[in-house]
Amino acid sequence: MPFVALLIGALVVAVDQIIKVIVVNNVKPSGTVTVIDGLFNLQYVENNGVAFGMFQNMRWFFVALTSLMIFAVIFYMFKKRPQGKLFYILAGLIIGGGIGNLIDRVLYGYVIDYISLSFFPPVCNFADYCITIGVIILALWLLFKSPSKSKKANKND
Repeated sequence: MPFVALLIGALVVAVDQIIKVIVVNNVKPSGTVTVIDGLFNLQYVENNGVAFGMFQNMRWFFVALTSLMIFAVIFYMFKKRPQGKLFYILAGLIIGGGIGNLIDRVLYGYVIDYISLSFFPPVCNFADYCITIGVIILALWLLFKSPSKSKKANKND
């Protein structure tokens, strides 16, 4: 199953990088393209920080931190081999999103953001959403539905 997560991660990286090339070629020249009026725009932003533009200009710190986090997830995945397909899907989203943004930081010194929603002010990208969804659902899964937690509960019965 860890290889499934790596495959999902590779797919996320590919989709993320393809979208970013399209955005750079088609949105960057104009700055913003309306997709759904009043709801969804593509807006080219060079993010030198992290979530919500915090911690600006700390490129190499975040390259190192992201690399460490990706390595930790991959190491845990291969070492512990957690049960449940959901874990590997979520790990793939987190790994792929992290690598997608890591590529931007290394190559350009910033992350290319482009998804602008009227009800969520920060401009984000596909990789950001993959990481966010992966982390939130994984945290909930680990807290409430983790198979290892269920096994421990059954042993105590």
